[in-house]
Amino acid sequence: MSKDGFALQMQGVRKVYPMADQEVVALDGIEMDVAEDEIVALVGPSGSGKTTLCTIAGGILTPTDGRVRVGGEDITDYSAKKLTEFRRTRVGFVFQAVNLVPFLTARENLLVVDELGPTGRSRSDARRRADQLLEELGLADRANNLPGQLSGGQKQRVAIGRALMNSPELVMFDEPTSALDSKLGDQVVHLIRDEMKQRGTSAIIVTHDERITHYADRTVHITDGRITDHEYAAAAVG
Repeated sequence: MSKDGFALQMQGVRKVYPMADQEVVALDGIEMDVAEDEIVALVGPSGSGKTTLCTIAGGILTPTDGRVRVGGEDITDYSAKKLTEFRRTRVGFVFQAVNLVPFLTARENLLVVDELGPTGRSRSDARRRADQLLEELGLADRANNLPGQLSGGQKQRVAIGRALMNSPELVMFDEPTSALDSKLGDQVVHLIRDEMKQRGTSAIIVTHDERITHYADRTVHITDGRITDHEYAAAAVG
């Protein structure tokens, strides 16, 4: 964890894409901090820069300008190799399309995280960790099921478990309710909040859905690559 109490610090972050004879500015001077144990809902229209912000925060993209720190560690100038290691050990992602490996069971979809590189964890320890997460997520009886045998909500929970496998400091959720009906979407976001708070893990939830922002500690609005306002929750759901 960071000595200064922040899971994420973005300072003057810009992301510019060259296109023909002009430039497209995806992010324009982002100043944003996420405290340890804080859940932030990132809200904005399509093309506003939400996903770009998260991919830079998670070390998938590098900024054109500015600095990015995760857990107090400045990742701005990391090499591609060092960013790969950083992503594997320090952050988690749950994408809009959950991207589970279709021929692996729920348990194996979590265990594949360990198989991507050395973790210092034995196979038996990794299996215990995977089974612990599946039990906490209400999926103990689905550990041997393939993704095709799971409901949409169950797939989302497996994806959450996979993101938590290496105990990251920050998890990014990209539109986690977009493929779910309102009732199931509400359940999934409630689950996300419970799981993050239980572990003291910070999270950014990218969403179009203003109805789920009451599960966040703070809502950040972004438009045209710029943060327009911060709205703190009066009383986030426990």
